[in-house]
Amino acid sequence: MDSLEARATARFVPMSPQKVRLVVDLVRGLPVTEAMDILRFTNKAAAKPVYKVIRSAVANAEENLGLNRSELVVDEIFADQGPIRHWRRFGARGRFKPLKRRYAHISVILRERQVEGVES
Repeated sequence: MDSLEARATARFVPMSPQKVRLVVDLVRGLPVTEAMDILRFTNKAAAKPVYKVIRSAVANAEENLGLNRSELVVDEIFADQGPIRHWRRFGARGRFKPLKRRYAHISVILRERQVEGVES
């Protein structure tokens, strides 16, 4: 039987995808309850938006698919590059200092934990 999956995305998160990937790699493949506990105590700015996306995916799984929170696993989670807003700052001696404000798109797919040795 094909397992059900719950999805959630957060788009245009005002943070570099490189910074978000550091946090995303911490929770990939973990049970949802453990992943949320890790994110709650991670001292990174990207932990908060990743936590919110996982919480949204859990709510989708419970409400739309009727799945139990304790049976869910973070199957896939990734951070993609969003648009780059080019900004400027003026420096000394009439110079121009370009800045790049980066955005990230965070996507999560949760699946039910596979119980080994039991066939349905």
